[in-house]
Amino acid sequence: MFFAEAFRFAWDSLRVNRMRAALTCLGMLIGTASVILVATIALTGRDYILAQIEGVGSNLIYATYQADETKNRSLADFLTLEDLEAVRRDVPGVKAATAIIINYDRMMVGGRERDISVLGTGPDFRIARNLTVLSGRFLDEEDLRARNKVCLLTGPLAQKLFHDEREALDRRLRIHGVQFTVIGAFKEGVETFGQSEISKESVLIPITVMRYFTAGDRVDQLYVSVERQADVVPATAQVKRVLGMRHRPGSVYRVENLAEILQAAGRISVALTLVLILISAVTLTIGGIGIMNIMLVTVTERTREIGIRMAIGARRREIMYQFLTEAVLLSVGGGMLGVLAGLAAPLAARWFVEGLKIPVSGISIVIAFAVSGLVGVIFGIVPASRASKLNPTEALRYE
Repeated sequence: MFFAEAFRFAWDSLRVNRMRAALTCLGMLIGTASVILVATIALTGRDYILAQIEGVGSNLIYATYQADETKNRSLADFLTLEDLEAVRRDVPGVKAATAIIINYDRMMVGGRERDISVLGTGPDFRIARNLTVLSGRFLDEEDLRARNKVCLLTGPLAQKLFHDEREALDRRLRIHGVQFTVIGAFKEGVETFGQSEISKESVLIPITVMRYFTAGDRVDQLYVSVERQADVVPATAQVKRVLGMRHRPGSVYRVENLAEILQAAGRISVALTLVLILISAVTLTIGGIGIMNIMLVTVTERTREIGIRMAIGARRREIMYQFLTEAVLLSVGGGMLGVLAGLAAPLAARWFVEGLKIPVSGISIVIAFAVSGLVGVIFGIVPASRASKLNPTEALRYE
């Protein structure tokens, strides 16, 4: 009954001063909503960055020969197709493994002669590098065994040469003086903007055919994709060990994966989220100071009322709880509205943009709402305590 009465008195007081209560709640609403929105934006940014990195290749490991200019290089130091077979055989958990040979040729594109990157590779390249076939088909084992003169074009190159990816199918293309038949068009799972071996204008051909255009048995790079993310780090060490055993001592091979980049991106995201939430907490604090100021003004305006209540038997504790309840109602009410506002933005974005996934942090909702209630208690104690300590006789004389 005591708390119910305190709640009723507080509610009646807020209802009488609706505009003041609404403006006070607005500060808490903005602060609470900002905490949720900041967490949502941080999670969305993190997921986007991680998706971009993972889109380069699923559980990807890549290996290249690290040439040392101070030492004499030998053809035996370079990576070969035999190294690829050894990796497939000796590294557990391999889902896809392939090699690439990078070459260049000049071709007429859009009425101008341009340098086109020509990549010799195999069927597993699509899996390792997360490629999407836009039209036609990808390279297969038969193309490698029969040394078929077939090729795939990047989407932009197919459009420039033949105006459409589908129009490019079965068309002829001269590469290194040899006629190749276009069997498909492809694109990267995530655009690397020419920072990888694939550029906007690239051509894929079977690696067995590419060896006719390059000297020796060397390949430029190995790509390995493993089944599970947990296997990436041990598989990376195993690939490095296999390559080291197959070549002369002192040869250095750069074997890396995307796990460290993913972990670094995750750490940066967490740090950024904490910083942004702390900044949002400042908004909640400002809202709390607003509540305290309003409650202090309320105590001053209602001094005579407090005196009358004390005169008819109200205890100091009851007076304190009444004003503290008012402060908590203001903060919790603003917090609830802030939670709704913070959820409305991402949910509305999902509704209007089909397929858009915006993660909402449940923890941020709980924290924002809990902090808003805590702010009401902390900043309501001072005015509530001041009201409870008023002298009844002086309060009755107050005009």
